[in-house]
Amino acid sequence: MKNALSIHWKYCFLLMSLLFSAAVISQNQPSEKKPEIKELNEVLVNNNTVEKSKKEESLNVETVNNSFIQRNLGGSLMQSLQRLPGVKTISIGSGGSKPLIRGLSFNQVIVVENGLKHEGQQWGADHGLEIDQYAVNRVEIIKGPSSFIYGSDAVGGAVNIKPLPLPSQNTFGGSVDITGKSNNAQFGSSLNLFGRNKNWFFDSRVTTMDYGDYRVPADRVYVYSYEVPLYKNHLRNTAGRELDFHLSTGYSGEKLKSVFYFSNVYTKSGFFANAHGLEPRNVDTELHDKSSRDILMPYQQVNHLKVSNTASFNWGNHGFETQIGFQKNFRREWSHYVNHGYMPPVYPEDMYAPQDLERQYDKDVWSFSAKDEFRIKRHEITVGTNVVTQENAIGGWSFLIPAFTQFNAGLFAYDKVELNDKWFLHGAVRYDYGKINMKSYYDWFESPVSENNQTQMEYLQRSEDLTKTFNSFSWSAGVNYNPGNLSLKANLGSGFRMPIAKELASNGVNYHYFRFEKGNPNLDAERSYQLDLGIEWQQQNWTFQLTPFANYFPNFIYLNPTSALDVYYGAGNQVFEYEQSKVFRYGAELQTRYYFLKSLSAEIAAEYLYSEQKSGSKKGYTLPFSPPPSVLFGLNYEPQIRFLKESYFAVDYRITGKQDHIVPPEKKTEESHVFNLAFGTKIKTGKQDISLSFQIQNLFNTKYLNHTSFYRLIELPEAGRNIIVSMKIPFSVSR
Repeated sequence: MKNALSIHWKYCFLLMSLLFSAAVISQNQPSEKKPEIKELNEVLVNNNTVEKSKKEESLNVETVNNSFIQRNLGGSLMQSLQRLPGVKTISIGSGGSKPLIRGLSFNQVIVVENGLKHEGQQWGADHGLEIDQYAVNRVEIIKGPSSFIYGSDAVGGAVNIKPLPLPSQNTFGGSVDITGKSNNAQFGSSLNLFGRNKNWFFDSRVTTMDYGDYRVPADRVYVYSYEVPLYKNHLRNTAGRELDFHLSTGYSGEKLKSVFYFSNVYTKSGFFANAHGLEPRNVDTELHDKSSRDILMPYQQVNHLKVSNTASFNWGNHGFETQIGFQKNFRREWSHYVNHGYMPPVYPEDMYAPQDLERQYDKDVWSFSAKDEFRIKRHEITVGTNVVTQENAIGGWSFLIPAFTQFNAGLFAYDKVELNDKWFLHGAVRYDYGKINMKSYYDWFESPVSENNQTQMEYLQRSEDLTKTFNSFSWSAGVNYNPGNLSLKANLGSGFRMPIAKELASNGVNYHYFRFEKGNPNLDAERSYQLDLGIEWQQQNWTFQLTPFANYFPNFIYLNPTSALDVYYGAGNQVFEYEQSKVFRYGAELQTRYYFLKSLSAEIAAEYLYSEQKSGSKKGYTLPFSPPPSVLFGLNYEPQIRFLKESYFAVDYRITGKQDHIVPPEKKTEESHVFNLAFGTKIKTGKQDISLSFQIQNLFNTKYLNHTSFYRLIELPEAGRNIIVSMKIPFSVSR
């Protein structure tokens, strides 16, 4: 049965294209079909502006709104977006995840919220994004290099969280969101209040979330060959809490708009106790199994503060916009002190850090940007600049990366030429400069050093004072052609990424991975060249979209396992060193939807990615966390029901192929088949409609491994069946 269900993934897109060619023929037959398509592959198109922009942009961009997020609500924003082909997550636990776009993540993909580049500790797989998904209204996902827009770190793509629309004049209102999830007994609520007179406005939100240990369809897992029984299928110590505040306020007139934005996102969540630097057999199971909602050590606390002002005004043919922002990311990881290597068996009383504070990162970021948009005949031109300074201090008894300061600045120019209503040309160029200063660090305990047959105790130096500078030109050129129902696009561009402190100067044990990581101060800036193509066809009852790409890195940065073993800081952990190699990648996403009846439609969304290292010690291998090919079959029914609005019933069936192209010591993952159900509606209640949505994720409680999951490294399956219920109650008063 398993072999019968397997798919020859390299020909997946060709086969599906042939299947849907039959739909083109049937479309010419007389039928009463839906006259206007309101959705494209669950990417809601609710106005002509989004569709027009998509046809005129040469980059591959997907846009979703808050209805899509509510309909696909996950444990985090990125988990809610991963229904889109080409978009995945690297997840840890119930609430932590980071974006993975076409197989690239960490500092190769950036997240922008309200125009401000999100600067947290995004370099670690266990470091999620501090984003409140209830506060998100619309998200643009750029697949492919977008360095000419955002500068360094955008070589793999960008997640652009657009600002909320301003409240209507002379209104006061808000909404209440309530969410419950069965798998981890989560309860979440969010209260929104907004108001505006003619010109002055405010928009505020408070979100709280509380969840327990999540469950998997397994009664035991194996952590590095050691069997770990799971009490009632719960992962010990994966509970968490979240409390978020948001406020935007300002003035909006005919010529001037100024918006002040403030947010504070606080999370506290546990690490799976059997897989965090401790011997699994030493975990106090009696203590952890008393309650599924307590948060015991090891756990993390993260607080992310953002403050910004965005001002825009018009002067003649020019539209100016400036933004100044400040961010503070304060992250602490707590764990029982364990004397690894030559650490003293008893923690010193006069230490500068608390005994249970394993690591602490304190990052302050200041940023400024300005741009001018103007039109000269058929040319829409944008020129701009941005400057970012950041300082990251460290603390705790464990060392991995040094403290550092960093400076980045960039200049860019972009031109969109409208030749006629069918042809558009695009050109962009950008210059970036970056400088990073890393500080020295010595162990707080002594270790034996042997030299000339003599051994003495020394405080080992883990990091030296090091300054590195980088500069680069990035460019992009594209074309759009829109003859009738057909849309064609192509874009060729380059990307640039400055190495981060972890890649340049890490020198310690990563207890999440049980490995010793060592940086390389000789790394060059990472470059990327990518060709993106787009083919889209739209008719009354059928849409088809194919987006192939090819990508080349002449010096991709990756963490390479070596034969060396650590002798100072643990029980012989394997040493991993950062290196660079040539990498070639290609793939595609396919999306298509066909309306059989006015209210019944079918959808296919598929993705394929191939990557190969062309040089270095891992020549011939792929890259870590490379997502396997997958295809999603969806059926959607939208009946007209009296007293209800926008009702829907949907079923998804996702087939994910096996991933046997791995980088040792990665392990292969098998093919999986997962079903999801969703249904929802809006209840008419006067001027406002109450929205209800229901999901059943992993309907049949399937046991499977997700190749892009952090916990896949210890063969931990994905969460079991999860029933999600959410309700949105809006209210408003017009004045």
